[in-house]
Amino acid sequence: MSESVRVLVADDEPLLRGSFRVLVDTAPGLTAVGEASDGAEAVEHTRLLRPDVVLMDIRMPGTDGIEATRAIVDSPGTAGTRVLILTTFDLDEYVYGALRAGAAGFLLKDTSPGVLLAGIRTVAAGESLLAPSVTRRLIAEFARLPHTHRAPDTSLDGLTGREREVLVLVARGLSNADICEYLHLSNGTVKTYIGRLLSKLRARDRAQLVISAYESGLVSAAHRSGA
Repeated sequence: MSESVRVLVADDEPLLRGSFRVLVDTAPGLTAVGEASDGAEAVEHTRLLRPDVVLMDIRMPGTDGIEATRAIVDSPGTAGTRVLILTTFDLDEYVYGALRAGAAGFLLKDTSPGVLLAGIRTVAAGESLLAPSVTRRLIAEFARLPHTHRAPDTSLDGLTGREREVLVLVARGLSNADICEYLHLSNGTVKTYIGRLLSKLRARDRAQLVISAYESGLVSAAHRSGA
């Protein structure tokens, strides 16, 4: 990306908020354009400042980070802004809620500064990001739930066998390079499969593919079979 990535920092703790802003401002290619102390401010500042990425806390007074994410993603005026959730809580309910709301990524606050900055650049480039520990927890949770508790899902009926394989690996948190190695495919071929999955499942991004895999039961079934 030739232009600086514009970042809005939303956190209800002033010290953390200020620290994140300094970290972003001192990183090459990133610029902090503003701060928000709660979800409502995050939504309003996103409308006014049009950042590329919102670094969003989940637990904030009033409008929380999940509702703020949903408002940002669902509004035509701010739908182009990507939301990266950053929180101390890696509970499954928060991760799943954030992804369903349209978040492009999810990292924990104990991640290293380098990983955080790389995460901002990743979601700004249009990709999705899940902390490996978060992905493992989600897979374990959905594998634990009985199939009878899930509503019937036919959204995967149009996928080929290979596309299903790729979707499973995406949901397990593998990168394109990892998928290439695992399936012995070229990078271009994997990108083609990802593009087909996005189109067939009408998904915004990689995170939405993860949701489709979870809700259909595809990931938990693969998890139990050792795939």
